[in-house]
Amino acid sequence: MNRSFRDIVAMKAFPADLLLWLAVTVPVFLANESPEVRQPPGLPLPWVRIAAVPLLALAVAVGRRWPVVAAAVPVGLALAVTPELYTDTFMIPQLLLAFLLGRRTAGMRAGLLFFTGVCLAGLVAVNLTPGSTLSNWLSLVTTAVTNILLPWLAGRYVRQHDGLIRSGWELAERLEREQSLIGERMRLVERSRIAGDMHDSLGHELSLIALSAAALQVHPGLDESARQAAAELRVSAARSTERLREIIGVLREEGESAPVLPSGDTVAALVERAAASGMAVTLHGELEPLPPMADRAAYRVVQEALTNATKHAPGAAVTVRLGTDHASGEAEVTVVNAAPPAGPLPAARLGTAAWAGAVARPEVASGSGGYGLVSLDERVRLAGGRLRARPADGGFAVTARLPLTAGAAATPPDSQRELALARRKVRRRVIDAIWLPIAAAAALTLVTSGYDLYTARRSVLDAGVYTELRVGQSLASLGSRLPAYQVDAGGRPRGAPADPRGADECRFYRIRANSPSPAYRLCFTGGRLSHKDEVLTVRR
Repeated sequence: MNRSFRDIVAMKAFPADLLLWLAVTVPVFLANESPEVRQPPGLPLPWVRIAAVPLLALAVAVGRRWPVVAAAVPVGLALAVTPELYTDTFMIPQLLLAFLLGRRTAGMRAGLLFFTGVCLAGLVAVNLTPGSTLSNWLSLVTTAVTNILLPWLAGRYVRQHDGLIRSGWELAERLEREQSLIGERMRLVERSRIAGDMHDSLGHELSLIALSAAALQVHPGLDESARQAAAELRVSAARSTERLREIIGVLREEGESAPVLPSGDTVAALVERAAASGMAVTLHGELEPLPPMADRAAYRVVQEALTNATKHAPGAAVTVRLGTDHASGEAEVTVVNAAPPAGPLPAARLGTAAWAGAVARPEVASGSGGYGLVSLDERVRLAGGRLRARPADGGFAVTARLPLTAGAAATPPDSQRELALARRKVRRRVIDAIWLPIAAAAALTLVTSGYDLYTARRSVLDAGVYTELRVGQSLASLGSRLPAYQVDAGGRPRGAPADPRGADECRFYRIRANSPSPAYRLCFTGGRLSHKDEVLTVRR
């Protein structure tokens, strides 16, 4: 029976999901939870642990398709136990599923929205839980940074690292295919050049044969049959020359005409002809002797740049600069055209944009107007150089740097760019993975410290006021004399003694701002002060 690809993938993923479920479920029952952590009290921990078994199984089952849902399950279970989110019982599930959230999602939006949602859900839980205060929510945010944000960033780093390795292998395979195609293309071009050379030499020889046959045909010492044979030889030689020219024409690229300029034409002669035709072009500098490939590439750079300046910036002044940088061992050819006096032609605007992007993205070029720089970039690259085309001061500039010595290695055009781009992305994401948690932790520490300092100073009960308090005074009469905050921002201090019998409410105030212990305790019964004393609490 044939099985679908999805079924095969599901069968392979099942053992890994089973191990993941065990890894997030077993610690739930092994954790030794301290009762003090669950203040204020949430749902009974045994019932939450029982409910965690199927819920974590569901989280693992949907984790590959909906990783955010999977990461939310242990968070919800922890909030059911305590509004502060910190619980040993569900810490490992939170860490693992938050890591997988970063590992399985491509962008940053899902993780950041999830972290924000956890903080907002914790704020709601704090408001709905009796006895909870803002300090409980700040503890939740600290836990969320440690148990959710940091593992998520670690998962993102692993994903980016794997993606870089995968992209590297794909790039290597593509470059191998490109090198193979380039090699095949260059072999065909070389065969075409050889055929052109054969045409020149054979055409010359056939022309000589035809000329000799014509001379033989009119020689006075030959009879009529010999003259007829010489005439046939002359016609055959001429016909062979014509057929040879037709064959060479087939080998040329479509639309490519036969060369009309000498192969040794120079850049200076090219610029001189352009100026003679009415183009405002000037030449500065000169080139030292270059290797043949680099020399023809320099010629083609100037030729193509002048052609495009004529098409896309009619009437604009063009400057051709030639120079040699001996320190880098390169010759530099730059062609810059100013903005056209009447603005670019409407039909040329798209051509200029395509021309500018053709080197980086050949697929945007269309027609003959788009492939000029693409082929030019290939020629410069094969000569061992680099080509750059860019807008400049309302016009356009083309710069080529070519080696002064022969044998420079030609680098595939996209390899260095793509490798540098991939490295920049990885570096940026690694930096994000470092500074984001540090900045979040620093901001959280600053907010928490400031809030603790503020509430500590506002929770001090003056000793003179405490001495003046009398049992039986109403809470309403004491309201203006009591501090705005209590120890632990209104929560019951840890280690505080049990409330006196019959007391409806007990309030704890600091004696000193820098220490929560000892503290003043004021207990009220029926809205009146019924008990006051100093108590010891557990120092944090």
